[in-house]
Amino acid sequence: MTRRRWCGAALLAVVGAAALATTSGPVAAQQRRVPVYFLQGEQLARVDRPGATPADAVRQLIAGPTRGETRRGFRTYVPVGTRVHRVSVVNGLATVDLSERFATGGDARSMLARLSQLVRTLTGLQGARRVQLLINGATVAARFPGVPTSGPITFRFLQTPNVAVPRLAAPKLPPPEAGVKAVQQRLIALGYLLRGDDDGRFGPATQNAILGFQKWEGLGRTGLLDAKTKSRLATAERPAPRSRGAAGKRAEILLDRQVALLIVDNRVVRTIAVSSGKPSTPTPPGNYRVYAKIARWWSVPFREWLPWAVPFVGGIAFHEFLSVPVYPASHGCVRQSVTVARWTYDFANVGMPVKVIARS
Repeated sequence: MTRRRWCGAALLAVVGAAALATTSGPVAAQQRRVPVYFLQGEQLARVDRPGATPADAVRQLIAGPTRGETRRGFRTYVPVGTRVHRVSVVNGLATVDLSERFATGGDARSMLARLSQLVRTLTGLQGARRVQLLINGATVAARFPGVPTSGPITFRFLQTPNVAVPRLAAPKLPPPEAGVKAVQQRLIALGYLLRGDDDGRFGPATQNAILGFQKWEGLGRTGLLDAKTKSRLATAERPAPRSRGAAGKRAEILLDRQVALLIVDNRVVRTIAVSSGKPSTPTPPGNYRVYAKIARWWSVPFREWLPWAVPFVGGIAFHEFLSVPVYPASHGCVRQSVTVARWTYDFANVGMPVKVIARS
């Protein structure tokens, strides 16, 4: 090879290497991702965002869910306007220094949720096992209920329940009444109560069944046998599914009526009153499938038990709850009374279709 040809080849090699360095370097950096944790329903849910460092992950956490993620039911409790002063990881300890905004605003549940998001997002990045939270360079105390924050926090601590499953005391039931028994038998025929529930006593199960009937029929949601409810019971028909599905078990959640229909072979076998996600944390309409059955599900963000949980998308599930208002009030889950939650749990199976309908 002549000197001129050798120089030309060498020049092309240098130019090619430079081009490769300028194109593949930034592209490779853009392809790196960090896990960030938001919420779906009552549980933490992971999304992957562009970034390479713990500081990148915290900034992505503060940025919040995208519009697309919000449509899929992701949300955050980290306050808008939180600023990152410093993030470092040394010997398994992640130290994150944030502005005062992170530790102010919101109720106790909101505070616990945002702390869980932060700790889970940092855990594992560059070997981090513990997280030390600082606010404007100083440790904080008495801000996050039940969680000591003057020292490092582990996600394992947040995962560990510290309370027992809440249970209502057994109510003292009234004596049987013939009129109540007749109402119960009618509710059994319509699929609001189960066979054997006609004990003639107006207890919580009957009250919940009347409430489910009122919700389905568009009556006043009192849970009491008022004149309109009694009149409608005489002529009502068993609820029917709003959609046609395959044979077998499935469920429909009707957000406008605040009821759930439990269906076998396209026939409603039970209609139950529920409370779905409130407007700020709605239960997302769509078609899903039950992916687990968990008798005692611990909500890490809110540090509370969710008994008889049947999750069907992310952290959103059917579950028992002591407070089941007649309107949407949850963080996205489908709350049920203690009188029906165990039955729903036993009815469901993994893989069962669940259709959430906005307008039925």
